Amino acid sequence: DLPTLGFTHFQPAQPTTVGKRATLWLQDLLLDIEELDFRLERLRFRGIRGTTGTQASFLQLFDGDHEKVDALDDAVAKRMGFGERYGVTGQTYTRKVDAQVLGTLANVAASASKMGHDMRLLTHLREVEEPFEEEQIGSSAMPYKRNPMRAERICAMARHVIVLAQDPLFTAATQWLERTLDDSANRRLSIPDAFLALDGILVLVENVSSGLVVNPWVIGRNLEEHLPFMASETILMHASAAGGDRQDLHERIRRHSMAAAGRMKIEGGQADLLERIAEDEAFGLSLEQLVEMVDPARFVGRAPEQVDEFLAEWVQPALARLESGANERLGEPDVRV
Repeated sequence: DLPTLGFTHFQPAQPTTVGKRATLWLQDLLLDIEELDFRLERLRFRGIRGTTGTQASFLQLFDGDHEKVDALDDAVAKRMGFGERYGVTGQTYTRKVDAQVLGTLANVAASASKMGHDMRLLTHLREVEEPFEEEQIGSSAMPYKRNPMRAERICAMARHVIVLAQDPLFTAATQWLERTLDDSANRRLSIPDAFLALDGILVLVENVSSGLVVNPWVIGRNLEEHLPFMASETILMHASAAGGDRQDLHERIRRHSMAAAGRMKIEGGQADLLERIAEDEAFGLSLEQLVEMVDPARFVGRAPEQVDEFLAEWVQPALARLESGANERLGEPDVRV
């Protein structure tokens, strides 16, 4: 429920809440889970198809009995844990499958990277901080610093996974006829690298999320500095309803806003827009009334309700599905910084 300054183009915008911002990260990850589930459900078995996919050797083995060849193909697929086989293949299953799988991994990496970038920006504003170990060094030359090293590592590794997703696309595009072997070495590099790198990314995401530090005082100060400017429409509406001339009041707010912004940018002073408006008799509003009008909770819309609804309707059901099918954990991963 904590109101915080929103940003578009990384410029101050209409307030949101800390929780609502976090739901944007969660939404991306939920979409990735849906995509992972879809890919797992659609993953099929190549089957026993022979050197060019025609099953000629198996047909010869069974003396031309097509039903026996098909029965063997089906039995092997089931023994390997697959319910379906690809309709046709060459010497291998189509390498588009690899492209689809790594594309899904790249999407997860992109979601993690978005979160990592946001963490880095908010760390710069001192609104949040990632976990910081007692003896961790933020900078070898500047001991006072607390660099967002985990978030930076998430972003760095995510770029690698996203780039790796291009490899199977090129492989699928350049396979000749029934098969060429130029896929082999590339697959041995790109596929394990993508899975291992993404595993490392998700370990870091879990670590940062579970130990994230939120600084409410800093968040409130940043919001307080900009909120009076965003509340100008509300102030104008109240003053007009009390009998003021809307056009005249609009011009006065514009002038007061420019003066208050200039004081902040040029003189380095605090925003005094509310004080300026309170002293302007044309508005007929006291400073106490103006302060009440710019209560941050009035400007976050349905953000708190959206968070509650999203958690109840989307996140909790997803967690329940994941927990019901989860394997036993092998222990906590070791994160070194």
